[in-house]
Amino acid sequence: MARQTVVALLYNDIPDTVEAAEPPVDLSPEALGFTPYFDLEDIPAEEEFATIEQALTEAGYKVASYNIKDRFERLFKFLARRKIDVVFNFVEFFHGRPEEEMHIASFFELLEVPYTGATPLALALAQNKPLAKSILRSYDLPTPRSMTVHYKRNVSASMAEFKSRHNLHYPLIVKPACEDGSGGIENASIVSTPRALRERVEFVIEEFKMDALIEEYIEGRELNVAVLGNGAERRALPISEITFEDMPEHLYKIVSFEAKWAPLHEAYHKTIPSCPADLPKAKTLEAQELALRATEALGTRDYARVDIRMDKNGNFYILEVNPNPNLSEGTGIARSAEAAGMKFQDLLQTIVESALERSTKSVSEQSSS
Repeated sequence: MARQTVVALLYNDIPDTVEAAEPPVDLSPEALGFTPYFDLEDIPAEEEFATIEQALTEAGYKVASYNIKDRFERLFKFLARRKIDVVFNFVEFFHGRPEEEMHIASFFELLEVPYTGATPLALALAQNKPLAKSILRSYDLPTPRSMTVHYKRNVSASMAEFKSRHNLHYPLIVKPACEDGSGGIENASIVSTPRALRERVEFVIEEFKMDALIEEYIEGRELNVAVLGNGAERRALPISEITFEDMPEHLYKIVSFEAKWAPLHEAYHKTIPSCPADLPKAKTLEAQELALRATEALGTRDYARVDIRMDKNGNFYILEVNPNPNLSEGTGIARSAEAAGMKFQDLLQTIVESALERSTKSVSEQSSS
């Protein structure tokens, strides 16, 4: 009987030690001020990973799930005492810092442990939005015009070289340069005057202690293009669109932090996914080709998501390349996979097998050399 492939499902979930505020007792539309579209309760991380573990088990793998709980020694000991064929890497931050994500992948590299998803370099490049945009431009890929205000010790030093005069066209959107998951992006991020721009840049620098990225805001449709595979086998899945038809006038049509993570915020219920997106075939193929080129430029592996805006004239602008995007069942890339006829376990199996194939090739190359 063939030995089962052992998949280590590794993630980092830190329980909140501060008692969370109780939600309003009355969750009726009248009390909330809007009609909820999604559930109002967050799904616990353990429940999400249990679903992934079950799907991998049904696909025929032996799965060992493990929460490293922000402790490097837990990660090291787990890998040292287990016979692992491949790590499914779900660690998105370490010590509360998204920029530490790449170091976990570096650890796998040093131990020569096969793992899913992007390399440390790809994670670092994608994390730094201004740098990623520079790479995209070098590949003649469209991205909104932008400028960066650099963080220098404190707000005063950072703003000393800031010039309100620039060649960008309002409205503009101001983002923390190296945050994940729409961190620091909210309704106030979009500005239309020099004074508002300066205030928002000061806020980002002071609050996040990092560079502030200023981009021209592209009004239009928001498209998510999922990409699977590597090299010549890299392929784009059906496009998912985040629709804003029901977004109230006082909220900009953006996927803000609240729209992603705050179930009691109106924006969370007014950014509705639609897959496949209703686009002409030619525009669908164009967007998918841009996504394939963008993921190749940034060097993502196995799976990724490219966020694109399409303006009223049908022009595309790449907002961001996301290596190792959310894989929760029924959301994001899983939604696109389903539209392509793939079951959830098929999607996970495709990613695992990509990592295993890469490992097998590496061993074969070492043996022949």
